[in-house]
Amino acid sequence: MIAMSTMLATLGQETNPWMAAAARFDEAAEKLKLDDGMRKILKSPAREITVNIPVLLDDGRFEVFTGYRVQHSIARGPGKGGIRFAPDVTLDEVRALASWMTWKCAVVNIPFGGAKGGVICQPNMLSDMELERITRRYTSEIIEFLGPERDVPAPDVNTNERTMAWIMDTYSMHVRRTTTAVVTGKPMALGGSLGRPEATGRGCMIVTREALKKLALNRSSPRVVIQGFGNVGGMAAKLMSKIGFQIICIIEYDGALYNPNGIDIEALAKHRGETGSINNFPGAAPIDKNEALFLECEVLLPAATENVIHSGNADRLHCKILCEGANGPTTPEADAILAEKGIFVIPDILANAGGVTVSYFEWVQDRQGFFWNEALVNKRLEEIMVNSFEAVVDYAEKHGVHNRTAAYMLALDRVASCIRLRGIYA
Repeated sequence: MIAMSTMLATLGQETNPWMAAAARFDEAAEKLKLDDGMRKILKSPAREITVNIPVLLDDGRFEVFTGYRVQHSIARGPGKGGIRFAPDVTLDEVRALASWMTWKCAVVNIPFGGAKGGVICQPNMLSDMELERITRRYTSEIIEFLGPERDVPAPDVNTNERTMAWIMDTYSMHVRRTTTAVVTGKPMALGGSLGRPEATGRGCMIVTREALKKLALNRSSPRVVIQGFGNVGGMAAKLMSKIGFQIICIIEYDGALYNPNGIDIEALAKHRGETGSINNFPGAAPIDKNEALFLECEVLLPAATENVIHSGNADRLHCKILCEGANGPTTPEADAILAEKGIFVIPDILANAGGVTVSYFEWVQDRQGFFWNEALVNKRLEEIMVNSFEAVVDYAEKHGVHNRTAAYMLALDRVASCIRLRGIYA
């Protein structure tokens, strides 16, 4: 019994997102030989906001929901990061995600800092009107910290372009002018950007393609296993299949599908749209979702939740490339195992940075009042993702470290350089 308790406690520490972010930070800071003062500045969130939101429910009762907004760093520009609605939102999770946004923006060298937000609720148990009330009251509670040059939210888990429209409208009503650049991921009619829905999946596709070139894996149809068939995983699957990748397995929360000859992604998307699930799709066989991660493949793309790959299962992976479409899908303890196995990791702060990159494009277009066609959006995304991939890989080779450590070192170095140039106001 004691052994089981110890094991569970150890796993709990391993999967704590804030501790995972801190472990990666500490390793990179040590390699960079950052002094203690700079480490404290880079590690500490600039601001943490907790709000309790009273909301009138449809049945006439009042409920109080807790919301968070963490601004980790604004050294390189306004805070940038999504807002999620979920029952398991914690301050530690939001802190970790905010810090990852700081490093992600720095890795792709866009002028944002890192932020993240969340509200503890069960969206599937709430009506549209209740969700709107929560969103607007949450926005009004943190409004003094938001703005195009302060902090720019975006969609995340269980939020979408409609949520962003509510935030934009609430902010605009308070400041008495329409301010489209206060959020990204908006509807096109309200200043959204072409190419934004596909951006994260497209970024994953681009860096995976570059990794295959780097490793000289010349298989004509690289085999890909994707966990998650939402916006990131589904779009990555669609775009990868279009350039000849063979998507042999799709894993979802309620099941998994396998076809060694490749799954027809367009047909699967249609099936899921009609039935609400990937299950019972005639073009692939069901497979145990817990075992599907360990299929032999060239590319494994976890695009769902955190901590999917950990010390208890990392040694069972049979991929050549791990492209982290989700935030934090791999624990620090698993990194050493993956390195020993020789798996080429494209870390999350690089792999899924396509979304924040096109969010940056949207913010720029809103501020200009001049909008780009989709071809230009995709061209500029391609340039940034390819250049960032090359920068991380070159940094890894130069310093003799693995890709994740290289990405963190590059990001910390860029943020620290800005802080040194600005100095500390006292």
